[in-house]
Amino acid sequence: MNFIEQYLARAAGLETVAAGQDIRCRVDLVAAHDVTGPMAIQQFEQIGVDQVFDPGKVVMVIDHIFPAATVQAKAMHWIMKDFAGQYGITLYDKGEGVIHQVLAERHRLPPGSILVGADSHTCTAGGYGVVAIPVGSTELAAAMATGTIDLEVPEVIEVYMTGQPQAYVGGKDIVLSLIKEFGVAGLTDKAVVFTGPGITALGLDDRLTICNMGIEMGAMIACFGGEATAAPAVAKTVKLALETIDIVAACPHSPANVRPVSQLAEVAVTQVVVGSCTNGRLSDMEQVVNVLKHRPVHPAVTMLVIPASKNVLAAMEAAGWCRILRDAGAVVTNPGCGPCFGAHQGLGTDRDVILSTTNRNFPGRMGHRSAQVYLASAATAAVTAVRGRITRPGSLVLEGGVGYEQA
Repeated sequence: MNFIEQYLARAAGLETVAAGQDIRCRVDLVAAHDVTGPMAIQQFEQIGVDQVFDPGKVVMVIDHIFPAATVQAKAMHWIMKDFAGQYGITLYDKGEGVIHQVLAERHRLPPGSILVGADSHTCTAGGYGVVAIPVGSTELAAAMATGTIDLEVPEVIEVYMTGQPQAYVGGKDIVLSLIKEFGVAGLTDKAVVFTGPGITALGLDDRLTICNMGIEMGAMIACFGGEATAAPAVAKTVKLALETIDIVAACPHSPANVRPVSQLAEVAVTQVVVGSCTNGRLSDMEQVVNVLKHRPVHPAVTMLVIPASKNVLAAMEAAGWCRILRDAGAVVTNPGCGPCFGAHQGLGTDRDVILSTTNRNFPGRMGHRSAQVYLASAATAAVTAVRGRITRPGSLVLEGGVGYEQA
């Protein structure tokens, strides 16, 4: 068995499992947010049980539309508050941040644990070795009631990494390159695992970013393992030499429509967004601050900076980064999903060209269906905000001679 199968077998109480086998696993944590949580609560109430399986293992986070942008959104918040009060579960309802970041900071499970979340980017937790499975609201309701999940053991595709990424190449560039390779449905209903000596060159933030977008390849599980290969008990191994990865962006309207940033230099943008569960962590903010402390945001660009959590925001404030960003012309918002979900806080019109560090650029994802949304790293977003055109990090020149950009 590969390590995913080992984890699933342990959770199912079985000695072995194999791809295609139907199993029932115990879960270590169940999570939902303000879009999926209310629907899961409705389903849970229809089951007819009078308690969740373990109040300490059920977490809900209000993150997608906070503060409420509509009366309907506020009503969803109330449903979650009432449920939390009745069943004693943990609810984060005061702008604590994006669910996946909150789970990573406050409910981090050990490697091999099973996390079930009613959000497609639940796979983010694979960055710290958790088998994190996205489910629908009905499945989440059942998991809240029983503490188990029924699933079919997936085929496992291994990405075996070697080498070291070039300067300015981060997790976003790596995963976008993989999405280009596999396509948006290339790993549907499969698991993807990342192994090999190259993973030691990737910090936790890069690993979280890579696993976060595993779902954009269709993978139900994305998870980092160890330096040793997971083969031969995998369906396929793809070798990835990290030094060959270029700085890239996903062009409208698909995460798989990936091109080198150097080929997009004539694309003028009207808005830059840094944040979300993909790239709203402190290391992302540091890359932005390192640019904006030297040059302001371009006059034609609206720049939104959205910390992934209250902890990230607190660290930014302590370091004086928020003031640097505001003085440069950026808007620092409350922690949360921001405009990524398309509900509030920075939506685009059909006139807008947006470069965002978020994870999806399907038509209408961030406002008008004709808005042009590009996806890229925080490093690319920072220099793009300054120049007003999509720009490759490492090519401008800072005041004082420190190079980050050459026009």
